[in-house]
Amino acid sequence: MKIYGLTGSIGMGKSAVATMLRREGVPVFDADAEVHHLQGPGGSLLAAIEARFPGTTGANGVDRAKLGATVFGDPAELKALEAIVHPAVRAARARFLRHNRSRAVVVLDIPLLFESGGQRRLAGVIVVSAPAWKQRRRVLARPGMTAEKFRRILHLQTPDAEKRRRADYIINTGTTIASTRAQVHALVACLVRKAGR
Repeated sequence: MKIYGLTGSIGMGKSAVATMLRREGVPVFDADAEVHHLQGPGGSLLAAIEARFPGTTGANGVDRAKLGATVFGDPAELKALEAIVHPAVRAARARFLRHNRSRAVVVLDIPLLFESGGQRRLAGVIVVSAPAWKQRRRVLARPGMTAEKFRRILHLQTPDAEKRRRADYIINTGTTIASTRAQVHALVACLVRKAGR
């Protein structure tokens, strides 16, 4: 089994590419979706998060706005949250890999792949990218997003140019959906060929 990483900065279209990969028959582990599950209603991390960050959880799971206000801009608090969340995500990823061990190619969708140093254990890295103006337009169209919040998020992420430089494969989403889909189809064919299947 060849394990590839999928990453890209906010607003680059990574989720759309992950969906296209699944439609091509490639299993994709979505780290963000796993975090939402763990922090959602009845999530297994709620008690630990509430104990460390009182008042940030409720019947609907983690109140992301309250938790975000607590940890954003405070490296120590962010580290404390990561110490709760990361081990649970790693365990879920290990289950995913065991479940898909007979597959030729699997993809781990990890937003902060380069930031966490996770690329070292992979067969290669797929970076999703688009022009900066398109990224900004996409992100600022999201509910509750502001230019200041967008700037803070970008500050925490490896710059797009650096991600592209370090990528093994680049999917350009600054074009049409059909073009992006064609790029993904060609990439999957290439990866499966490399895996000898």
